[in-house]
Amino acid sequence: MNSRRLLAVVVKEVRQLRRDRITLAMIIGIPIMQLILFGYAINLNLRHLPAAIADEAGTSGSRQVVMDMLATGIIEPVVDATSAQQLMAMLRRGEISVGVVIPRDFERRMEQGSEAVQVLVDGSDTVVQSAAAQLAQMPLVHVPGVPRNSSVPLPETPIRVVSFYNPQRVSAINIVPGLIGIILTMTMVMFTAVAIVRERERGNMELLIATPVSSAELMIGKVLPYGLIGLVQTSLILLLGMLLFDVPIRGSVLDVYWAGVLLILANLSMGLLISTRAQSQFQAMQMTFFVFLPSILLSGFMFPFDGMPHIAQWIAEVLPLTHFLRLIRGVMLRGAGLLELWPDVLALVVFIFLMMTFAILRFRKRLD
Repeated sequence: MNSRRLLAVVVKEVRQLRRDRITLAMIIGIPIMQLILFGYAINLNLRHLPAAIADEAGTSGSRQVVMDMLATGIIEPVVDATSAQQLMAMLRRGEISVGVVIPRDFERRMEQGSEAVQVLVDGSDTVVQSAAAQLAQMPLVHVPGVPRNSSVPLPETPIRVVSFYNPQRVSAINIVPGLIGIILTMTMVMFTAVAIVRERERGNMELLIATPVSSAELMIGKVLPYGLIGLVQTSLILLLGMLLFDVPIRGSVLDVYWAGVLLILANLSMGLLISTRAQSQFQAMQMTFFVFLPSILLSGFMFPFDGMPHIAQWIAEVLPLTHFLRLIRGVMLRGAGLLELWPDVLALVVFIFLMMTFAILRFRKRLD
């Protein structure tokens, strides 16, 4: 083996890596991204869960219970509520994760040693369900203004946690709806990310230039077939989820597909934008990885969204998968309608419009 020839090959490879900015960015960026995401953004110790409190008693004792709950840091009130029915509606719309109900006869319940407080939990997220269950361990022995009858023992759990939508904590019920979004994100972005690049590498761009097809027509024409593939994937996951894991669809099936269409279009438009930047199919797949990794980690699929710091939540709000997970879990598990979940619908529509506009503006029907 000739050391000079070997050194020449090594030098040539290093120079080629220096010219390939995407590969260089992956070499440096991926370790940094994973370190920041896993070390800083991912937090399984949930605190400050969005909550609402319906204090129907309005006494000094009930207010003390509320203050004790807030002192744990587990919940944080974000909206006002006056009744249990209002809390249930908020849970269904996904506005809160936890609702606390203190009934009007709170003092009487405490005197009689019965359950005095109810904590309503959105059980569609099993991690949130486990975190909220810690509230049941709070002691209610010394409540001001409530005389205690020593002959009547307090119940073991004066605070009762009631979980809705997945009380048995079946993990598949929480995972399968989110898996639709993960698969659509992975396949749709990757398929379209190589679309324009493939035309250029195969020499088909000359044929497209010779046709009267406009940039918008070409881009949309490439999106539609993959959109149909995405709907087939959605149907397959829904069918297998129901047959194998008894995953319910409590809302409208049509709303499920509309949510899927929104995510499909968002991912396809993002893939097209990547395709206009990449110089090769391999480079396009590399750029796709930078989208897929934050999506799966920050969207709330693998790790609880509420446990992330605010800056990570702001980044997650830009990702289509974050809004789709709220929609699909709201429709399938909580029985909500898309109109009730309109903020996430609007976010996806705006994302689609912006990504498609940027992709069309960047694309030039000509050879570089």
